[in-house]
Amino acid sequence: MTKDRKIYGIDISKSVFDIYSKAKGHVQLKNDESGFKKLLTSLPKEALVIMEATGYYHYRLAQFLNKNGVLVSVVNPLSVKRFIQMKLAKVKTDKSDAKAICEYGTFNNVPLYNALSDVQAECLQLFRLLDSYVKKSTATKNKIHGEDVLGTPSKTVYRSLKRNLSHLKKEIKLLEDRLLELVKQDQQHQLTLLQSIPGIGMKTALFLIVVTDGFKKFESASQLCSYVGITPTIRESGSSVRGRSRISKVGNKKLRNLLFLAAFSAYKYNKSCKALFDRIVAKGKSKKLALIAVANKLLKQAFAIAKSGLPYDENFVSKLA
Repeated sequence: MTKDRKIYGIDISKSVFDIYSKAKGHVQLKNDESGFKKLLTSLPKEALVIMEATGYYHYRLAQFLNKNGVLVSVVNPLSVKRFIQMKLAKVKTDKSDAKAICEYGTFNNVPLYNALSDVQAECLQLFRLLDSYVKKSTATKNKIHGEDVLGTPSKTVYRSLKRNLSHLKKEIKLLEDRLLELVKQDQQHQLTLLQSIPGIGMKTALFLIVVTDGFKKFESASQLCSYVGITPTIRESGSSVRGRSRISKVGNKKLRNLLFLAAFSAYKYNKSCKALFDRIVAKGKSKKLALIAVANKLLKQAFAIAKSGLPYDENFVSKLA
């Protein structure tokens, strides 16, 4: 895909973005609508613009270019970082990063970016805010517990914390209701299908649909497992290094944690997950490792069910997963 394309690497930050291409060298533009339009007018028809996934900063530019017919690829920052390390680069600036991203796209096949619909974009925003509020809620609960431990907590502090916790609960409920409403508009059938899997509840199903864009982002279950970060990493080298196998924590932490919690229910009520859990424990492995394997299995089941369009069937799901 990259052979016949003119590659443009972009390093983007809050106020500016740096562009590098072999033909035009380095250019810096403002990270706003005027900068986007200047970039658009300078790009040839065969351009492929590559940028790193940088949370909020890359999103507007990627959406703008995609909607204006420009091919865009949003790549994992870790992949680019490893590429730079392999080159033993000693200089790190926005300018050098843009050049490195350009070179990364020249030597690697990169995935094309698909612009999010308005519903998908709002769902992701809701999830980010929801995650922030849940963390604040947990921190507030811990603070209340800490005040209780003191024995003589300040009534003013205690009441303030209680009011804050109550407000957070209301906001979390409001966000969850809106998120459910949006997903039901586009993905009601898939939402129902996923919840037919023992171990996957409403929140896990919602998160899976939003994060994977209805499983459209992935072509295989193994790709999805790698993205979430629940694939095992093996530490062996020659005859002297025999490290413990563990999961790769390079991936979506929130989804990984949610699936790990779902695994507790799945190993009790999901027939194939329970069989897997018992088999691993019987081999003398830890229960934690068995639960990680269950989470992996659960994710593969979800992928199979979503792609097949059929509800969970314990007699046939093993063939799918």
